[in-house]
Amino acid sequence: MVNLEKLFGVQKPVIGVVHLPPLPGSPLYKGDMRYIVERALKDAVSLIENGVDGLIIENFGDKPFTKSRIPREGFALMAIILSKIVEFSKVPVGVNVLRNDALSAMALAYVTGCEFIRVNVYTDTVVTDQGVIEPIAWRLLNYRKRLNTRVYVFADVLVKHGKPLVNLSIEEAVKNAGYRGLADAVIITGPETGSPVEPKVLRRAKRVIGEVPIIVGSGVNPQNVIELLSIADGVIVGTYFKKEGVTENPVEGERVRKLVSIVREVFS
Repeated sequence: MVNLEKLFGVQKPVIGVVHLPPLPGSPLYKGDMRYIVERALKDAVSLIENGVDGLIIENFGDKPFTKSRIPREGFALMAIILSKIVEFSKVPVGVNVLRNDALSAMALAYVTGCEFIRVNVYTDTVVTDQGVIEPIAWRLLNYRKRLNTRVYVFADVLVKHGKPLVNLSIEEAVKNAGYRGLADAVIITGPETGSPVEPKVLRRAKRVIGEVPIIVGSGVNPQNVIELLSIADGVIVGTYFKKEGVTENPVEGERVRKLVSIVREVFS
């Protein structure tokens, strides 16, 4: 279990997302690796300079995502990008390798100095547009043990863009991840990227999860952030921070400042 306040240095951390353009090996890759690196660094700098408490880097542009291991060339470029960002970042950095390549994420975090990873399918069995994705908790935690590292695992439950193979309540899902799966923190999302989480779902999860932190993983904006953080322990913000609120667009500093300032006014 992770102490979010100790890791991020604030009571209620706001974690910004760097969505990478399509990487080498993915269908939409356009052949310009320099652009990908420069875009990632620019977004990371904008997020940090405008006040986020942490970053998470993910290969969002690699759709349609592979069910298993990402292409080696994409993995290699992610390692370069993460190394550059970690070198200058003043805040903790994490990584998410979509769709669920958690072992690659752990390897990347280990060699580049990231503090945490996000895992989309951890203890649930999920039906997705990539097929049925099985839980990876056992393999991942044994791999982490073999590496002898303390990279934290932030695990999604009832993850967006997927349906559990069996009907699970939010209470069952968070207990599976937090207690049986030993996740360091649990992430709860809406049904898709940019979709908000229902506060009543967060409250139900919070009642059963004990001391394991809950992080909201989608749909956070200035209108709902205070209500969500009155229940949850932190938020991951991607879409709202982008120009015109479009996930694929560059980060817009003014949007970052606006949301972070709202959080700071209430939780400081």
